[in-house]
Parts: sequence; structure tokens; C-alpha cells
Amino acid sequence: MRPLSELPRAVLARMRGVFCDIDDTLTTDGHLTAEAYGAMERLQRAGLQVMPVTGRPAGWCDHIARMWPVDAVVGENGAFYFMYDRQASKFIKRYAANEAERKRNRERLRAVGERILQEVSGAAYASDQQYREADLAIDFCEDVPRLPETEVDRILAIMRESGMSAKLSSIHVNGWYGDYDKLDMTKTLMHERFNCDLDGEREHFVFIGDSPNDAPMFAYFPYSVGVANVREAASRLETPPAYVTQTRCGQGFAELASALIAARAGA
Repeated sequence: MRPLSELPRAVLARMRGVFCDIDDTLTTDGHLTAEAYGAMERLQRAGLQVMPVTGRPAGWCDHIARMWPVDAVVGENGAFYFMYDRQASKFIKRYAANEAERKRNRERLRAVGERILQEVSGAAYASDQQYREADLAIDFCEDVPRLPETEVDRILAIMRESGMSAKLSSIHVNGWYGDYDKLDMTKTLMHERFNCDLDGEREHFVFIGDSPNDAPMFAYFPYSVGVANVREAASRLETPPAYVTQTRCGQGFAELASALIAARAGA
């Protein structure tokens, strides 16, 4: 991982948008700081698209799409994208699975969740589980004492034994039925809502994140960036980001935003 300062200014100047993780990328110690929120707003004002790509639930993403300075949001690790068309005053929802499939899968997710809570001492449902539509989130450090790595691995194993896709974030183990991920739905969003073939345009977008479930995005975008705390997950990263900020979490996101805006302005 090279320092962000080594990312050429000419490359930064031609960027059209930023995809970003939320937890420990936009947020710092569980809080969305004024600095990070303001950085999203500054990016939009500078003419760049801003799109969070997160494991957080549908309930949160509804709010984010409506209220935050973002163009759209991908949630529950690629289960959907939400977008609020402000000109038409229309809220747009697009899911990877239809409503009947999601309903069937929720019963299966509940059964796997109960098994995990029985077999893994100290594990708990994520506090936002009740707002999820397609995803099981098990908390291993957000609102519970941090579980040992062996227990985190056990949660991942139970999910995979149950036929689920399973990914590790900085705070949760997420599992779902289906072969989608953050990258799949991001491509769908860009094609359907912005008439953008991301395969041919990926060099004009940057992704910034911090955790193992961001690995598909790190691998896909040639100018991917990790906030400094990404180093804490290095042993679990299948693919690291190409660049890394000097500062951690939301401050690192703001660092990237400032570099993009300065390059775009020719400063």
C-alpha cells in the first residue's frame, strides 16, 4: 500500500466519483464526525458523485439516501441500492432478490442466527438487525466485548456451512443467501441509474474503505484507497487497497476528499 500522497494529481483530477464504506471509514469510533460529513458535502459541491457502499441495514440506508449529501447508497453488502431522486421527489429501491425470496431467506437467516448465539459465547445480533431485509449481522465488537479471533472464525464457518455468503466487516460478521456482493450491486447501480459501464469507467472512480468485506472493491478499482486503520485488518484482506491515507477513519476520508477537490480545482 502506497501513501495517498503518491497518487498522481492528474489521476485525482479526472475522478468523477467516490464510493466509500461507512463504518470506520466515514465514522470514527462509531460516530459520524462533522469533518467527514462535511467532506461528503464538499465533494458533491465540487461536482463529484458520492455513494456509500456498506454492510449497514435497509432502515439506515433509507435515511442515508434521503438525508445525507450522497447520490445513492448500496446496502447490506450488495442486497440493494437506494436512491432519492430529488428533482422528481421519488425514492428508488432496487433489490438483488425479489420480495418472496427475501421473505423466505429471512426465516433461514433467523435459524442460523439462533445457532450462532447458542454455539458462540459472547456473540449477539447486531443492534441494527431489526432494520435488515436480506442480511444476518452478528456483532463481535460494536456493542459487545470484542470476541477472540477464533470465535469470529467460528461465526464465519457456521454461516458458510449453512450455505451462506459470509463477510467480515470491522464490527460485524455478515451473512446472506445469494451470490451478490458490494461490487455486483455497485455495477448495477451505475448502469441502471447513471448509464455508466463501470467496467470501462472504473479508472474515473475511487473506492475508500477499511475492512475485509471491502476486498472486492479494493481489487476492482485501480485507485482504491484505505484509511490508515485498514492496516489493522491486513492479515484478513484478500486484496489490500492500492493507496492508504495518513490518518484513520473519518479523518482519512476527509484527507482523500481534500486531495480530490484540490486536484479538480488545479490547486
